[in-house]
Amino acid sequence: MANHKSALKRAGQNQTRRARNRVVKTRVKNVVKKVRQAAAQKSVDETNTNLKVAQAAIDKAAKKGVLHHRTAARKISRLAKLAQSVKP
Repeated sequence: MANHKSALKRAGQNQTRRARNRVVKTRVKNVVKKVRQAAAQKSVDETNTNLKVAQAAIDKAAKKGVLHHRTAARKISRLAKLAQSVKP
């Protein structure tokens, strides 16, 4: 454990950030899963609706620095490609 006052403060800040980042990452995982499930059911409308929600969540995560911007772009690209394949 940290001994200096500044190191103790830094440890506390890291815990706070970790908790905040976990919330955002979990949200991203859940919305991505919804898109994949809708695509598996071949539901075009539901897939497109969930894709928009997922895209917004991934962009927000990248904006906050939780995800790298290229990782976010890759995830969005793959989901969009998946949504296109669902077309009847």
